[in-house]
Amino acid sequence: MDIIKIEDITKIYQVGNQEVRALDGVSLSIKHNEYVAIMGPSGSGKSTLMNMLGCLDTPTGGKYILNQIDVSKMEDNALAEVRNKEIGFVFQTFNLLPRYSSLENVCLPLIYAGIQKHDRMERGLQALINVDLDNRKDHKPNELSGGQRQRVSIARALVNNPSIILADEPTGNLDSKTSIDIMHLFEAIYAKGNTIIVVTHEEEIALYARRIIRLRDGKVEKDYINHNPTLGKKVS
Repeated sequence: MDIIKIEDITKIYQVGNQEVRALDGVSLSIKHNEYVAIMGPSGSGKSTLMNMLGCLDTPTGGKYILNQIDVSKMEDNALAEVRNKEIGFVFQTFNLLPRYSSLENVCLPLIYAGIQKHDRMERGLQALINVDLDNRKDHKPNELSGGQRQRVSIARALVNNPSIILADEPTGNLDSKTSIDIMHLFEAIYAKGNTIIVVTHEEEIALYARRIIRLRDGKVEKDYINHNPTLGKKVS
């Protein structure tokens, strides 16, 4: 079953008196429990496409069906509700609140969802256990390494049991060894049946995915299955 279906999506920005066509008739579908990497050079439209898929922006034209809901023309409030329910975000810069503990950061989406405090804490702790970071639940972001911060970010993305995990350059601020650790964690999340979309400019990160979509000039240049994903590499 398709969890994402976009048809002939365009996105046009007005820059001064000039129109910039960031997406130019993009159509694609992503099934439940796919692991997809979206790649492309700077200016290819990959960030714009990520914003569309993440319901952070709406298209100028075309249709976007997310988990059987047409989100193409939704108003901001309705879009925010769908976003909180359906999508877990993982960002390059972690986007953690500095004064909050790991557990409090993980629980934030549950506050927006109206979950009671006791249930929030229980679910937040389980999410931290799932990323092997429950022993850092009371630590604030500045007391954590980059890899640990990204694990908190991933736990936060998972805590609402979203339909999709959308990761934007998830290893961009990490060293090589920590990057491999994080990609192994994504592999474990994928193995549990989650749908993962990674937006990256790094070839070696894209090669963990089972399908790679390459954009250029706002169009899909290539869309193919990766028959030899990077798996099982031991971290020394």
